[in-house]
Amino acid sequence: MERRPWPFLSFLTSLALGGALSLPSATLAASVSSAPLEVQQTLENIEAAANDRDLDRVMGYYSPAFDSDTGFDYAGLRQTLTTLWQTYGALTYDIELLSWQAVGSGAYTVETRTRVNGVELRSDRELTLTAEVTSRQRLQNGQVAYQQVLAETSRLSSGANPPQVQIQLPIILTPGQSFSFDTVVTEPLEGRSLMGAAVDEEVRAIDFFEPRSVVLDVLTAGGIYKLGIAPGTADQRWISAVIIREDGLVVDTRRVQVQP
Repeated sequence: MERRPWPFLSFLTSLALGGALSLPSATLAASVSSAPLEVQQTLENIEAAANDRDLDRVMGYYSPAFDSDTGFDYAGLRQTLTTLWQTYGALTYDIELLSWQAVGSGAYTVETRTRVNGVELRSDRELTLTAEVTSRQRLQNGQVAYQQVLAETSRLSSGANPPQVQIQLPIILTPGQSFSFDTVVTEPLEGRSLMGAAVDEEVRAIDFFEPRSVVLDVLTAGGIYKLGIAPGTADQRWISAVIIREDGLVVDTRRVQVQP
């Protein structure tokens, strides 16, 4: 299976969180409508630059010292966006400001929700991407300094009739906690065969676009039902369901936070 590019689409259109990484979101109480003009304009400018696929403009809104909770720095982000835009010929971005707080001179902590849609055209098929990422970030003097992803979902589908699925998966776990991962195909099977797999991966910046092999099993129960155990220490995981049918496929990915 090809390495998924979509978990880091949020870097295109989200601001970043710096020293306020541990700031609980309950303290971000300022009304969105009262957000300072510089915050609103920065969000709008990043969104516009991303939709224009203007890499230099996008990176101009990131500090050269940019860092993130998953190891992406300025250089890594630039390279990832270059590869991503070469892969997807059409991507659209929409940013929604959820909350903000001033944390110093020219510094703001904000939370945003980023929605991304795109299509990748291949010689043998068309892949449709939808993703949504909620992030907490710090804006310092009009540039992104740091970002923490709070929630993330993405779905890649292909074919004339991709399977419709419902996912049950906790997004926050404690170290060592057992959990269930259920993926239910909501349509009647009507004699059609399903194949699928559950994939659990570490969230990391290195070897991001490297291919991954996936072993598919024949699904006899109309979905995937797995039991898992969270890592013993704080961590972030991408957990994906891969479902394939003769008339379509879907890959649904969620980020799970393992927190003490």
